[in-house]
Amino acid sequence: MQKRLLFLLAFLMTAISSAMAQVTTSSMSGTVVAEGEEIIGATVDVVHTPSGTHYRAVTNEKGVYTINGMRVGGPYQVTVKCIGFSDKTVGGINLQLGETYNLKTNLSESVKEMQEVTVSAKGSKFSYEQTGASTNISNEQMLAMPTVSRSVTDFTRLSPYGGNGMTFQGSDGRTANFTVDGANFNNNFGLSSSLPGGGNPISMEAIEELQVVISPFDVRQTGFIGGALNAITKSGTNTFKGQAYIYHQNENMRGDAVESEFISGSRDKDRTTTYGFSLGGPIIKNKLFFFVNGELVKSPGTGTPWRASEDGVGDAEAYKSYTTVADMQRVQEHVAQKYGYNTGSYTKFPSDADTKKLLAKITWNINDKNRLDVRYNYTTNSSWTMPNASSMDGGTRSAFSRVGLYSMSFANSMYSLEKNVHSFSVDLNTRINNKLSNQMLATFSKIDDLRGSNSSEFPFIDIQDGTGTNTQYMSLGYELFTYNNAVHNNIFNIKDELIYSVGRHKITVGVNFEHQMADNQYMRNGTGYYRYSSVDDFINGAAPEVVCLTYGYGGETEPAARVTFNKAGIYAQDEWNATQRFKLTYGLRLDGLFFVNSDLMTNQAIYDLDYNGRHIDTGKWPKAQITASPRIGFNWDILGNKTLKLRGGTGLFAGRLPLVFFTNMPTNSGMVQYQAQINSKNASERGFTMNEFAGGLVTDQNGKPTIAALKEKLIGLGYPENITPEQGTVPSSISAVDSKFKMPQVWKTSLAVDYQLPVDFPFTVTAEGIVNKVVNDVTISDWSMTDTKGYTRWNGADSRPIYPETFRAPGNKQAFVLENTHKGYGWSANLTVKMRPWDFMSFMASYTHSVKKELTSMPGSNAESAFTYVPTISGPNNINLHNAINTTPDRFIATLTGHDKSNNHYSLIYETWRGGYNYSYMLQNDMNGDGYAYDALYIPTDKQVQDGEFRFASEDDKTRFMDYVHGNSYLKNHQGEYAEAYSLYSPWVHRVDISYKHDFKIKARKSMNTLQLGFDLKNLLNLFNSSWGVSKYMNSKLNEGRILKYERTDAEGYPVFSTPTAVSKDIKTFVPNHSVGQCWYMSIGVKYMFN
Repeated sequence: MQKRLLFLLAFLMTAISSAMAQVTTSSMSGTVVAEGEEIIGATVDVVHTPSGTHYRAVTNEKGVYTINGMRVGGPYQVTVKCIGFSDKTVGGINLQLGETYNLKTNLSESVKEMQEVTVSAKGSKFSYEQTGASTNISNEQMLAMPTVSRSVTDFTRLSPYGGNGMTFQGSDGRTANFTVDGANFNNNFGLSSSLPGGGNPISMEAIEELQVVISPFDVRQTGFIGGALNAITKSGTNTFKGQAYIYHQNENMRGDAVESEFISGSRDKDRTTTYGFSLGGPIIKNKLFFFVNGELVKSPGTGTPWRASEDGVGDAEAYKSYTTVADMQRVQEHVAQKYGYNTGSYTKFPSDADTKKLLAKITWNINDKNRLDVRYNYTTNSSWTMPNASSMDGGTRSAFSRVGLYSMSFANSMYSLEKNVHSFSVDLNTRINNKLSNQMLATFSKIDDLRGSNSSEFPFIDIQDGTGTNTQYMSLGYELFTYNNAVHNNIFNIKDELIYSVGRHKITVGVNFEHQMADNQYMRNGTGYYRYSSVDDFINGAAPEVVCLTYGYGGETEPAARVTFNKAGIYAQDEWNATQRFKLTYGLRLDGLFFVNSDLMTNQAIYDLDYNGRHIDTGKWPKAQITASPRIGFNWDILGNKTLKLRGGTGLFAGRLPLVFFTNMPTNSGMVQYQAQINSKNASERGFTMNEFAGGLVTDQNGKPTIAALKEKLIGLGYPENITPEQGTVPSSISAVDSKFKMPQVWKTSLAVDYQLPVDFPFTVTAEGIVNKVVNDVTISDWSMTDTKGYTRWNGADSRPIYPETFRAPGNKQAFVLENTHKGYGWSANLTVKMRPWDFMSFMASYTHSVKKELTSMPGSNAESAFTYVPTISGPNNINLHNAINTTPDRFIATLTGHDKSNNHYSLIYETWRGGYNYSYMLQNDMNGDGYAYDALYIPTDKQVQDGEFRFASEDDKTRFMDYVHGNSYLKNHQGEYAEAYSLYSPWVHRVDISYKHDFKIKARKSMNTLQLGFDLKNLLNLFNSSWGVSKYMNSKLNEGRILKYERTDAEGYPVFSTPTAVSKDIKTFVPNHSVGQCWYMSIGVKYMFN
């Protein structure tokens, strides 16, 4: 009956699936032989020693066995039995996430009574049947490595292809795939570069193992272009284990100078303390286990040191503002008496930051054939921030911040940022019989980023100083960008996977399904906005200079731009051990992406615009697309003794794109909400004056300045209350997604050689190469721009096209359309050495060289900014392939960990790289007239300058520019070419991080507990010399690489250039980064462990 139910469950699961779910288990396979002959019917018993979890298999007609869905880690003990042979037991086996451990067992005949032979597994990595590039990081390694941030992204640098958070092989970190127990923990929306939950959504103390995958030729893994990070959490065992810990860092535990120059603010209060605990153990021995982890991170702080002055005299060094205490009291009392509003304090600005984390997990060995894992994870990160510095609508923003030397604000105008993660996973692994196993994995993640306020509903008010010079003086009210500002992201995943082992084949068939919804609520000026010219004008009820309000159409109080889609996939794979030395893995996955159009409306006014025969429909997402990803990989044990292996593969990988680039379409469709921005000019155009708002804030019948009251006032003045798709409206700029748009896809090919040196300890050398070719990448085009073919060009060496004034089609607005490109490629070469000469010491060293060429990496979140940031020759619709902005071309890392008999633990990481900060040489202004000052620099040859093919405004301009060119290696080597975007790499930087811990053994009844004291120190070199370990960035005097200015066109049609004053042979291109982040810093920790 049980078998029938399990088969029915497997069948039902084949109707649904998860395109993002990654592997959560390990597996083991092997061959049992005796005197070279394969043994049929041998029994293989495998026990996970800590938990008593038991697995059993029987060898088939080829002498082969396979066990899937196993717990990660160990140690495991394997016992092989067969009648007529001595039993053989192998212990000390540890399984890695997503990898298959291969164990070949030789039995000897037993001519007397049964004997048992016990051996220990060797530590060579070559026991794993790896094909592509991946790195597994155990909890033991994580705890040994230096880390102050205590974030999972701190450990991705242990991958040869990592080194910068979630950025792998030069790809945007937002497109990497991060899963925890198969659940989606991605930065799906992509407004910022950090992971959910404030950048650290799960405690490292709760993680059993991390896996960084770059090119796994396993069709089960998908959802990334550059790389992915898979994490699995700890489970309880038969032994009660627990720990409590505290980690602390503060402003006195870091450096305060670069090149002996003190860094302002480096000694300001900046403290973080982490309190945490973990506990795990049996509920029922060998049967039911629990694990729980909790953390609280507290960072007390003050929003600003600035305070109002008594005498109105500003003092920057004492943080005294020109704003007077008397004026703040007047305004505070006025709004309290007239409107019943509490501004909050003007002397205290608390801004404590807190992070709370909780993880709970139950593991149930239902029986020898079924194991169930259920996990819940919760993270919330909250912080407080002063109001936006100066942004506003409807007028010219002030040059002075709302909080600082010229202006002050109140505490209730601060806003909070709350970043929450709720995640569930249910993982059922079933061994149906000796040949058939199944995994059903269901996960749900709810990721929310919310802005909040302590203010009651009240408009945001800016008050200027009364001088008529647009000088900010005071602010109060509900922060103008906070009301109804939130991002919500819900992800449901489910997959089912059947594995059938027959002969030398392991056949995997799976289906997966993902449902995802993301919405962006953003109502700038959502409670209303007023700007007054002086305190007296505000208190006396004079007409304001500006009034703004954003409101939803049709009475919608929480308008949002939303994208909803479903992904469905099916895949099949065969792992064929063609011989005992050669394994071939080949498979195919098909993924379908299906958007839900019900969240959209067609704006007919936009659709009627003609973009050279093309039309934009804001009511439709791209059409459904099926993506095929075939892959093949191999692992060849060349000598048959696992000392020399050749492995590799080739295949297609489908990736992700931050969802903000999709919600840009409904956000800018003009159909979600209306933004009223009123000043004297546009009021006059509508037939009224600003005196409509004289007499004080617009209030309701109860005298409260509510949103509804101001909205009613605006509608009475003729502003729209609703909009229909047929009516529509044309916004100032349009964002859209091409109807044929496809998610990114890349073709990866890798080849590697692994060699175990003939010594009596693990000592391996790996050489690996990876080549990537874009199949589909993402780019943005402005459909309103006409083709540059036929444009007039300059004479001379720099003959780029000249945009006419009519380069946009008459009557058409800017239209930034998300499209695909097939251009782009990259490659990496890596050499890695690993050794463990003694049980107490391990060493790793790795060098990687990487190249990546792309059209755009889609930085930021705004469509136009992603469109324009690349320097071009012929305009942003005509970008040439260039170095990827996120590429680190050269990187070397070495790690050393060890311990001694005195209970000391040591760890060291040396890391050096160049790049990471990548720059472009370009012109200072918009030479070609396309509206964007991102024009690539032409680097003339000496002869072109001498012959007058490249002309300067003066001899001095020519001398200084050419002197700089001759002294700059990049420019000198590329004379006669246009400077390639992002091809100037920041210089090499060298960093050493260390960790030291000491264990004090404490006897408690029958057990031996441990009290551990330790510290982690980042950038040790800087501790000894404030000039060491400091990265360099481009000299600010070079204006981000804008080292030449277009002046005019001469009578012969040649462009004429001038050289900015700072550019000369004496200027340094790169200078040290004088920021506190470049200094050494450390944390100390105390941990108590019992078992």
